[in-house]
Amino acid sequence: MESAEIARRFLRFFEERGHKVVPSASLIAEDPTLLLVPAGMVPFKPYFLGQRKPPAARLASVQKCVRTPDIEEVGKTTRHATFFQMLGNFSFGDYFKEQAIPFAWELLTRSESDGGFAFPEEKLWVTVYLDDDEAIDIWHNKVGVPMERIQRRGLEDNYWHMGVPGPGGPCSEIYYDRGPEYGRDGGPVADEDRYLEVWNNVFMQYQLSAVRSKVDFDVAGELPAKNIDTGMGLERMATILQGVDNLYEIDTTYKILDSAAELTKTRYGRDPRADVSLRVIADHVRTGTMLVADGVMPSNEGRGYVLRRILRRSIRNLRLLGSGDERYMHELTEVTINAMGETYPELKVDAPQIHAVIDAEEASFLGTLRTGTAIFDVAVEETKRKSGTTLSGDQAFQLHDTYGFPIDLTLEMASEQGLKVDEEGFRRLMKEQRERAKADAAAKKTGNADISVFGQLLENAGKVEFLGYDQTSAESSVVGILVDGASVPVAGAGATVEIVLGRTPFYAEGGGQLADQGVLRTSGAEVDVLDVQSPIKGLVVHRGRVRVGEIRVGDEVQAEVDVERRKAISRSHSATHLVHRGFKNALGETAAQAGSENSPGRFRFDFTAAGAVPPSVLRDVEDEVNTVLINDLKVNAFYTSQAEARAMGALAMFGEKYGDEVRVVEIGDYSRELCGGTHVHSSGQLGLVKVLGEQSVGAGVRRVEALVGIDAFRFLARESLLVAQVTEQLKVRREELPERIEGIVTRLRTAEKDLEKLRSAQVLQIAGELAAQAHDLHGVSVVTHRAPDGTGPDDLRKLALDVRGRFPGDRPAVVVLAGVPSDRPVVVAAVNEAGRERGLKAGRLVGVAAKALGGGGGGKDDVAQGGGTRPEAIDEALRMVAETIAGQLA
Repeated sequence: MESAEIARRFLRFFEERGHKVVPSASLIAEDPTLLLVPAGMVPFKPYFLGQRKPPAARLASVQKCVRTPDIEEVGKTTRHATFFQMLGNFSFGDYFKEQAIPFAWELLTRSESDGGFAFPEEKLWVTVYLDDDEAIDIWHNKVGVPMERIQRRGLEDNYWHMGVPGPGGPCSEIYYDRGPEYGRDGGPVADEDRYLEVWNNVFMQYQLSAVRSKVDFDVAGELPAKNIDTGMGLERMATILQGVDNLYEIDTTYKILDSAAELTKTRYGRDPRADVSLRVIADHVRTGTMLVADGVMPSNEGRGYVLRRILRRSIRNLRLLGSGDERYMHELTEVTINAMGETYPELKVDAPQIHAVIDAEEASFLGTLRTGTAIFDVAVEETKRKSGTTLSGDQAFQLHDTYGFPIDLTLEMASEQGLKVDEEGFRRLMKEQRERAKADAAAKKTGNADISVFGQLLENAGKVEFLGYDQTSAESSVVGILVDGASVPVAGAGATVEIVLGRTPFYAEGGGQLADQGVLRTSGAEVDVLDVQSPIKGLVVHRGRVRVGEIRVGDEVQAEVDVERRKAISRSHSATHLVHRGFKNALGETAAQAGSENSPGRFRFDFTAAGAVPPSVLRDVEDEVNTVLINDLKVNAFYTSQAEARAMGALAMFGEKYGDEVRVVEIGDYSRELCGGTHVHSSGQLGLVKVLGEQSVGAGVRRVEALVGIDAFRFLARESLLVAQVTEQLKVRREELPERIEGIVTRLRTAEKDLEKLRSAQVLQIAGELAAQAHDLHGVSVVTHRAPDGTGPDDLRKLALDVRGRFPGDRPAVVVLAGVPSDRPVVVAAVNEAGRERGLKAGRLVGVAAKALGGGGGGKDDVAQGGGTRPEAIDEALRMVAETIAGQLA
């Protein structure tokens, strides 16, 4: 039975029993404490916690999940995987154990012809919590499971909660006996390799008041409404129903593994090391594809780093199998899309964008691998030469920061060389860099408040009505006030507050559009609104400061948006839609929006692309967009079903998930997009759009920045004034400027090259003199010399090699030169073959000098280069080199 059919049967079974089937939530978790969805129930957590009302009392889903804590074990075992799917049926205060248990048993044991999975009853075992006699009674007396196949287990195995105060309770798991060839007799308590868990039924019947650990918590009492949360691993079910030994051999995963084997001319099952690589590739390509499809982009932070790490592990394992610089990720991604597309049809729709992102990351990482591997090899050689066993945190950080080498890859490659890595030192340097680079912005959405506080506000006040599409000023009432994350009845002058209104004209930041600002006025207070956020769906939180008076819960309030700011942001948002359409027209459907920011007078627009956008395309898009402005097309917004919107060709943000009903914004017949933001009434209100340029912001993602309206006009006015000043200085007409400036730049470059040649010639003139002045140390000619300040590193190197070449081949010679090209000292060492036979190595000598200079360096035995931070120590460094040579030769 194929995986897609297993999912269909599960959903159909529960739909026939009154469950509303809901699509998988995005892998990008709404919960601010999670990067990605790690379990099937996570999207339903707000319903279980009472923060939101579920769309129905009975739900069923197939949820995509990603877990990476054991990523290093993926491939090494056949149990670990980063991506998996959880089939789940849920009840919110509706049915409980007496129905949940028979539901599970019926679906598992019903014949395939009747829509079941046809598991032999005698192969199924059940576990229950120690004192859950009610569940045992249902299993034995109602379902008919013999008591010898029902086992009691403790808190560690058969009790579930969310790790925070809230609902929890015992669970009951169903196991499948794979037979004696997989392990010993005795049921799940004896061997969980032989007895494979296929279904977990969680009975949420208690309110937990304190949760200290998995097995340490307080039970406050029974819940007034009891809930059901179940989970069945799709991949594990497929393993059993397809008669294979592990999850890498099921239909969806094996297609990717087999393709990787074919591309790399490897046979699965022949070589254990190659098998590990093939399993890593199969798992990671599938995970990477699903993450990109949900809008995750490769980066060095957060979930973007999870994706980058997964893709790069795939690429490196392909190289371990002999792929070299061949690019195979495109073919493997295509296999993944076809394998998973039946369950997730959006993969096929978004295939061009998915390919663009993954292909770009592959190209980028292959370059990184070439450079980084060379640097890594030098670091390993240096460590082993010193009889060390650990790569320093500095070396690992340099590989990561300068060459883009992920730390996990450094760890993996070091392990292959029998070395460890100073992870603590690396982490410390990374932390210091982050602290220098930016302040932590993780709390922006939720501020200082626990998300449960917002859930309580939403439950008490209901969904906040947004009036801002038609109004910028409205009467409302205060339904909640937070200060420092806690609900308060009143806040006085000077207090920083978060205020919830019953209805509001203020737009909360979202969809790339910045939040509104403005003021809230009551009869006795004024509050400056500086930010507006929607920490949970349906709730709008106004953040600001009480300027005068006291504001209280229940106050009538006049909410007034800063109109000029709103208009400027709306112009930017409409312009973003036009530019999106323009780039699709110019580059094709692969140019999909991957993010945006619409601020007053300017916007940035991110989109997927394989490479840089030519200046000619930027000009064409800009011309096309401004033509739309001249035509003054009407802007219209309306609600429709997602299917109808797609049928009309409405564009959606790549990776974004939408509800059944969507808002469509169309600008004439030119642009049509799904969007919840605010816009102008006609395209002519934008005035002017000026594209400033484009740049890369990540693998497969480009960013365009542009100005709108009066800001665009002012920019062009400044540009025009600047051009006028240059034409006056150069005494040419505007149209002659490019040619005149090109001529000036050419002459300057020629002059610089001539100067460089002159400097080099002057430096090299002293080569013979330096060779003649060499000191004899135990039969070795030694030259140490400080070059004139301003001598560049290349000239120092040329001079050192020239001097070394002036000694006869059978005469051992060492040349060590130092200088200060600008503000930092540089040292170069060169040793001829006869000198190396005497045990002298350029890399070691440079290390001695560089250390005295307060820096580092290295290289090969024949020539090496280093540097430091103390130019005043050059003479001392040269003296130490001479002493080192003398000591070694003595």
